[in-house]
Amino acid sequence: MKYDFSKFTNRYNTNSMKWDVSNDELPMWVADMDFETAPQIIEAMHQRVNHGIFGYNIVPDAYFESIQGWWLRRHNYKIEKEWMMFCTGVVPAISSIVRKITTVGENVLIQSPVYNIFYNSILNNGRNVLSNDLIYDGKEYTIDFNDLENKLSLPQTTMMILCNPHNPIGKIWDEDTLRRIGDLCAKYHVVVVSDEIHCDITAPNKSYIPFSKVSKTNLMNSITCIAPTKAFNLAGLQTACIVVANEHLRYKVNRGINTDEVAEPNSFAIIATITAFNHCEEWLNELREYIETNKQIVMKYMQTNLPKLHVISSEATYLLWIDCSKICDNSGELVSEIREKTGLYLSDGLEYGENGKQFIRMNIACSKERLMDGLNRLKNGIFINNKGNGINDALLIERLHGYEDVINMELIYKTNSEAILKQYYYQKNINKESQSFTLTNEEMEVLEVLVNNQ
Repeated sequence: MKYDFSKFTNRYNTNSMKWDVSNDELPMWVADMDFETAPQIIEAMHQRVNHGIFGYNIVPDAYFESIQGWWLRRHNYKIEKEWMMFCTGVVPAISSIVRKITTVGENVLIQSPVYNIFYNSILNNGRNVLSNDLIYDGKEYTIDFNDLENKLSLPQTTMMILCNPHNPIGKIWDEDTLRRIGDLCAKYHVVVVSDEIHCDITAPNKSYIPFSKVSKTNLMNSITCIAPTKAFNLAGLQTACIVVANEHLRYKVNRGINTDEVAEPNSFAIIATITAFNHCEEWLNELREYIETNKQIVMKYMQTNLPKLHVISSEATYLLWIDCSKICDNSGELVSEIREKTGLYLSDGLEYGENGKQFIRMNIACSKERLMDGLNRLKNGIFINNKGNGINDALLIERLHGYEDVINMELIYKTNSEAILKQYYYQKNINKESQSFTLTNEEMEVLEVLVNNQ
């Protein structure tokens, strides 16, 4: 690879929301990559900083042209310049659109489990969340179209927020699915807001389909939100684009984002976007390959070490949705215990809807070294809390009891092999001492050898 995604990055004490944790913790929760952005973007930012003046900014034609070129090259979709509006982010855009297009007390439909901030954008504006829960068959998710039509047909339902590709399940909706959704929404006069922020983080052999590209019906009854922020790790620069072909809808959206004062760019949003879409295609292609390799590492690790957990097959995003139903009924308690015992910070599936309460979400956009640290902490945390042992845990305890060194530890600390192994995991991850005993460095080294050789 031309670009080094295995490079160690240290984000402690940088005012990072993701890394606002103690020094012994490993955050793998919020959708924020631990990779440096493309060097071309960094260089463009340096040039902008060197100019030394940071006054008010316009949105030049070059901004919209960079987006047009990217979507035409990458997604075979021609976006007209007059359809586009700058916004400071996808979330501010969605919140503004909800306020402008719907009325207090109306229903906004989502498909749970889904991006947790959708709920905020709906509820904080006095609208009702109406969920067309996705169907989970134990392996993958599909849409319940009968339930979808029933809920779209309700007079109070006036908007649907679609996640395409879907966060957190990592699914790319196919053309037929998008067409059926579009036809149903048009039938019942429900406007579709399509959040497509994750569209460029797909598997190397996969590509997403823009909702509005599928049909004239979809095009004229939708509002699409796109951005370079997920693909190029630029969330802190606050840049996004709203695409609306329907002139009547576009007028309302434009008034909404200007009334809400989220339509003006800062001094870095424009140049970062233009550079990303015009000069960083090779970087993104290599990033997608690296993330796909990370996904395969996780799948293999889970099958070997944590077979009771099921990773939902993911075609998009760098977020993995993990089914923990065989080991827990409450994902909130599980992630809290794992963080307390190992320092690994994961997302609670319940944040994404009631049907996510036995799932966890894991961000794997990091170096392989950091990924393996996270996976080992996950395994250790689950073992410590007896939440469904890995494939070799019971056998490991039995074998450890057969070693003289371990028998001596049992006698010294007046305990058993299982307790000794738990304490080993405690100290290995976060140097935590139990209330009853603490293993010496020599004992830790002995156990390290024995555990790794099983």
